[in-house]
Amino acid sequence: MAAAPPPEGGDGDVAPSPVVPGPRATRPPDLRRAPDDLDETARRTRHRLAVGAAGVGTFDWDLGTGALDWDDALLRVFGLTRAQFGGTIEAFDACVHPADRRRVQRALADAIAVCGEYAAEYRVVRPDGTTRWVQARGQALAGPAGGAERVIGAAYDTTRERAAHARIDRVLETMASAFYLLDHEWRFTYVNAEAERLLGRPRDELLGGVVWDLFPAANASAFDEHYRAAVATGEPHEFEAHYPAPLDGWYEVRAWPGPDGLSVYFHDVTARHRAQEAARAAEARGRLLRAVSDDLASVLDVEEAVARLARHLVPTFGSACLVTLVDDHHRLRDIASWHVDPARRATVERYASTRLRGMSPTSYLHQALRSGTTVVVPDATERLAAVVSAEAGGLLRELGPRTACIAPLRARHATVGAVTLLLGAEDTDLSEEDLATLEQLADRAGLALDNARMYGEQRAIAEQLQRALLASPADPLVAARYLPAARLAQVGGDWHDAFTTPAGERLLVIGDVMGHDTQAAAAMGQVRTLLRGIAHTTGAGPAEVLERLDAAMQDLHVGAVATALVLAVGAARPGADAGPAGAAPVGAGAGHPVRWASAGHLPALVVGPDGTARQLRATHGGIVLGLGSRSARQESHDVLADGSTLVLYTDGLVERRGTHLRDGIARLTHVVERTAAAVAPDDLEGFADAVLAAMAVDEPEDDVALVVTRLARRTTPDPAG
Repeated sequence: MAAAPPPEGGDGDVAPSPVVPGPRATRPPDLRRAPDDLDETARRTRHRLAVGAAGVGTFDWDLGTGALDWDDALLRVFGLTRAQFGGTIEAFDACVHPADRRRVQRALADAIAVCGEYAAEYRVVRPDGTTRWVQARGQALAGPAGGAERVIGAAYDTTRERAAHARIDRVLETMASAFYLLDHEWRFTYVNAEAERLLGRPRDELLGGVVWDLFPAANASAFDEHYRAAVATGEPHEFEAHYPAPLDGWYEVRAWPGPDGLSVYFHDVTARHRAQEAARAAEARGRLLRAVSDDLASVLDVEEAVARLARHLVPTFGSACLVTLVDDHHRLRDIASWHVDPARRATVERYASTRLRGMSPTSYLHQALRSGTTVVVPDATERLAAVVSAEAGGLLRELGPRTACIAPLRARHATVGAVTLLLGAEDTDLSEEDLATLEQLADRAGLALDNARMYGEQRAIAEQLQRALLASPADPLVAARYLPAARLAQVGGDWHDAFTTPAGERLLVIGDVMGHDTQAAAAMGQVRTLLRGIAHTTGAGPAEVLERLDAAMQDLHVGAVATALVLAVGAARPGADAGPAGAAPVGAGAGHPVRWASAGHLPALVVGPDGTARQLRATHGGIVLGLGSRSARQESHDVLADGSTLVLYTDGLVERRGTHLRDGIARLTHVVERTAAAVAPDDLEGFADAVLAAMAVDEPEDDVALVVTRLARRTTPDPAG
């Protein structure tokens, strides 16, 4: 490392400062010497030649006479001829740069005072006006009386070295990297400007100081480990480490061992680390938001998903968490709790089960619920214990929270709950980003709860309305079911009906008005009422009923498109003609004549007394209702054995995304066969429920209507529908 320039001295007269003494003339040695002197002569000659080759001049200052003798080499260093040099200490002082003169004089005086060594580096001003740097070293020699009588020494031109060092110093001073040099005793021997700035101390305070003393936190740290390893192995080390307050920063360090000690280059990378930490924190918050959103979207029980918040938020935001809900009567209920320490989970659970009883209306929880804003409670143990019962307060003191944070679960028009976070002594305070994330999570949970409650209310209303529109048949031999689509809390267009006509036939109807909204439900109500009225007042068969219904829909501008299947079952007759499988056998038992007509609806299924199921396909296809066609419709006929079961259904029961409709009907056929074998013949309600359960999906996309009837002789007359 380049040495720092010596401090500049001022001008001033001092006692003759033994300055770099001048040259001394010498004579060629007498080579005619005794053998013993020859070795000494050779040694001196080699030394003289080496000194001359190195450009080193010598001086000899007689303190008694004041004569200062310079050799020719030293005269060349000062740019003087022997005639120009006065041969006195005053002549030397005149050559020294005024800014360095006092310092050099003092160094010589100190050497003379103790008969010691003299060393100085200074500038000289040559007669041609140029300035050169000179390094001088000498020794004050004592006389017989013990005081100094002579000063002898040597000097040489260091201008070129000083220029190289100055260039290095300029590079080190102006480079963006901080740099310092530690000697073998771990002392600062050089510190550049950037290092001064980053280390927070002036250069004068650092130079000469031991790094472990000036920066005690570096002991037993990554700095200590890598610095000592670099010196021990002679290999450079690169690392990143954090230094605590007062620097409180992250540094990228390169430590290079060398003959002068350990060179250390370092950069402040605190901003990068903080950006990385912020990115990691943002990513963690994003993962948390996604996890909570997935829970709220994927779990059917939204309250269960909200309860999971307690585990999601610990330990990301605190040591413990409680989740509170507000019911429709404004009563509070803690639905979940969690603690990062398994040993304390039972304690926080007991606290959750006791804290709401007798909690003061002025509590921080009530404050958050009333204001709809997040409340942060410092000194949480004592402040929260003051507004709960003694039992809850004791449990809270066992938990010992330092800070509490209560975030409300806000919905559209009300606050539906709150999340209470408890931060222990080891937890860091929540940042603004943390609080924003916590509030965002709470808002999502509050909105999900609000949506679930609204959906539940709307679904209940829709189901009540739908069931009111689709009154259950009075016939004990008929069971009917309706299920709305899970994703729509609205009434739909599926309908069913069953009644006895004045002619004594049991009329079964299943239909589907296209759409899943209130308009479809309204149209369904009109179509169902029209069909029931036409069938009951006219006594017409299924085909004619559909013809008249289609005409009425056009004339009355119902504005709906619908499918329908109308099936009339006659009373049992003995010895009916043979039919296909599941029909009445020839001359055996009773058979029920059935006739039906379809307006684009799916075929009914019949399960015979032997448990075999088949489709009742129409011999003539029919177009859907509401398209403006007034063409004649055809009926199909069959005779079904007494004890058979008929199943009418809408497409929501069999249609699945990605599956062909015929596969769905085939599956239903197998289901009704298994159900007929497993359920008692007279348990039609159980039969209907079993079919729905077997065909159900978690979230049906379409509503479902189902009618099940058993063909059997009546023991009592049926009321007319």
